[in-house]
Order: sequence, then C-alpha cells, then structure tokens
Amino acid sequence: MFDSPFVRRVAVSMKLLGIAFEHRNWSVGKDFDQIRKYNPVGRVPTLVLDDGEALMESSAILDFLDERAGPERALMPRSGRERRTALRLMAMTTGAAEKGVAQIYEGIFRPTAKRHEPWVERCRAQMHGALHELERWSAARGPGKWLVADRMTQADITLACIWTFLTEAPGLDVATAPYDSLRSLAARCEALPEFSSTHVAYFVPKAAG
Repeated sequence: MFDSPFVRRVAVSMKLLGIAFEHRNWSVGKDFDQIRKYNPVGRVPTLVLDDGEALMESSAILDFLDERAGPERALMPRSGRERRTALRLMAMTTGAAEKGVAQIYEGIFRPTAKRHEPWVERCRAQMHGALHELERWSAARGPGKWLVADRMTQADITLACIWTFLTEAPGLDVATAPYDSLRSLAARCEALPEFSSTHVAYFVPKAAG
C-alpha cells in the first residue's frame, strides 16, 4: 500500500523513470498470505518482474531500477563522494522511518499493559537524532537546493516519502517540530505529479487492547 514510505519511494521512482508497473494494493495485515506467495517474509515492497523473478526490499528494487534506466538517468549518483553522501543520507532517513514504525507498532500491536515507555522514548530519540542531522545538512545546502547534486536524486525522493509518512502517521511528534528545511524540500517534491499520484492517507490498523 502506498502509505508505506518504502513502497511509495519505489512507485515514485518508477514513475520518474517512466517504467510502467501494475500496483497491487495489498496490506501486510489482511493480505499477508497473498504477499507470501511472492515474498516468503511477507514484506513489501516486492517487485515481480515479467519473467516471474521477485525482487524484495526497496533498496534492492531501486538498485535494479537504476541499472535498467542506465547511468545517465539513474536516480543515484554513479560513484564517488556524491554517491557516498546520498547513501549516508538515505541510511539516516530510512533509520528515522524504522524508528517511527517501531513507535507506531508499540502502540498498535502491543497490549497496553505490556508497552514499555523507555523503549518508545529510545526510538523517539533515534528518530529525531536522524531528522536533526538531515535538517542540518539540508539547511546548509540552502533554499531550493537538492540534498546531494544539482538535480533530484534518490536521497530527495526517500526523504520526501518518509517525511510525509512521519508527519501524517498517528502518534509521532514530527509535524510541529522545527524542521523547516526538510519541510520545504518535502513540499517541493510532493508538488510533483509523480508524488501526488501516489499519496494516500495513512491506514491505521486496529489498536491492541
């Protein structure tokens, strides 16, 4: 489902690269068994190629898409410092998302009596630690600049998808935090049709008792 930032960054990338795809709007909750027919772990995104090969995990899928698009159109810098910088920024961004998901799952899937606030606070600190560093980097780049190069790269796509997820998902104290540069960069991306066409409201699973 497109409310997953990891699914969404793949869909946005495919649209930007002009690669047609069929989207199955499956939930890892109610459609778990269906997803496991293609991915034994039951995780998304999973990209099934025309020959039936299934690619798993968004990072592996994005690497395949860049290879297919060719070096001139690839969304990741080809090599050197720009590539290392993009990978570092993406690692922080996806790390922030994972810690946000951990906070949500603690509230949704763990019974109230078994929730552990010190663990939630640790995840919250890790999420904001990553976002603070990303804000510092983006602000240093300056208004209207992309995170790495003079054009949009996968670092910007990933940041926008994950920022939107973190600000819209319930229970995460991100929307009002002073991340002005990240907010501006995400808004610039979200105004593009490739982003707006894949934006859906976050689906809130039923909370645990």
